[in-house]
Amino acid sequence: MFARTRCAAAVLLLFAGCTTPDPAMPTDPTLDDIAEAYVQLVLHVGQHDEGYVDAYYGPDAWRQDVENAPKPLDAIEQDAEALLTTLEEMDVAGAEEIVRLRHQYLMKQLQSVIARTQMLGGADFSFDAEARLLYDAEPPQYDADHFQQILDELDARLPGEGALIDRYEAFKKDFVIPLARLDTVFNAAIAEARRRTAARIDLPDEENFELEYVTDKSWSGYNWYQGDAQSLIQINTDLPIYIDRAIDLAAHEGYPGHHVYNAMLEKSLVEGRGWVEFSVYPLFSPQSLIAEGSANYGIEVAFPEAERMAFEREVLFPLAGLDASRVDEYYAVEALVGTLSYAGNEAARAYLNGEMDADEAVEWLTTYALSPRDRARQRIRFFDTYRSYVINYNLGLDLVRQYVERHADTPEERWAVFAALLSSPRLPSGLTE
Repeated sequence: MFARTRCAAAVLLLFAGCTTPDPAMPTDPTLDDIAEAYVQLVLHVGQHDEGYVDAYYGPDAWRQDVENAPKPLDAIEQDAEALLTTLEEMDVAGAEEIVRLRHQYLMKQLQSVIARTQMLGGADFSFDAEARLLYDAEPPQYDADHFQQILDELDARLPGEGALIDRYEAFKKDFVIPLARLDTVFNAAIAEARRRTAARIDLPDEENFELEYVTDKSWSGYNWYQGDAQSLIQINTDLPIYIDRAIDLAAHEGYPGHHVYNAMLEKSLVEGRGWVEFSVYPLFSPQSLIAEGSANYGIEVAFPEAERMAFEREVLFPLAGLDASRVDEYYAVEALVGTLSYAGNEAARAYLNGEMDADEAVEWLTTYALSPRDRARQRIRFFDTYRSYVINYNLGLDLVRQYVERHADTPEERWAVFAALLSSPRLPSGLTE
């Protein structure tokens, strides 16, 4: 896929102009050497793309060095290809599994560095090619008939006059969390998600996060990992927040989702093994499919359906001032609407491939994803900023769920396999093993 530049010094690391190797780099590099060079390349890409480095808690001197002497895109691409060549020539067949996974992780992450650098330089990949290059995954495709069958079932479940999307929005109005109760509801959901996670996963003693409410964002929630097992979690209050988002965001952004994932990587791999590559998180990389997929599947792990319904009925609905007798009704509808999630991917695919303009993509989202126009327009903003990243939520969920449930039969086993995944270098293509 990549036009690999090979030169006599290709097995040396971080050469300049494919002629003069960096004298600070060894002639027989180890995985640790490549990992350090990889981290610095990611930081260099971040100088060209402000959203690329989602988290960094490695040596501050590396960040300063990059800021003081930024590399142009073509030099970053050359250096990444040299590192990739070196990795390809390494023999790790006899190493323990986690070392082989580390080797594969560095290869896949470097491939995504190259692809992102090419995109920043003007390369125009299709939605599917971009997903493969950045996220190590093949997005499925669904036609309108697939979603129409689901809409027909919803139509029968939500009888009445008017368009289905209008009936659905009217139904959901009864389940909005009042802004005055939002913090109380979210803190209750977070506390329960943490309690359940701490009972199954050995969390770092110092872990914690701050919660903020923000506006004017293209996303509904975001975890900004700070290092030292600390996070800043932001919740966007631009649009109404429905009761299901309390547990979803508490688990996805917090426990056992992004906050725990990053804290476990830091504890197990950065501190435990000294693997510096996990001190940086490039957003547009295969790691994001694992991060988003595990965060979404973590909702199911922490709150199996029956237990979630009980907690919603007994705690969250009353705290939000909602009718707890309608818990089952609400979640039956939401489960069916959830099966429309890939309609968003199809809108993104057509929009990013130039087959739909923004207005047509909004129409598709309102028709097949049942997104009201304000949320559909927010989704277009997300597509503009994050592009094929959308696959990481639903495809990531499906791949992580399949991996965990293929290796576990009971809730206890699922927690164990899930926790092991959070502490490993395993990436999307490794989820089929």
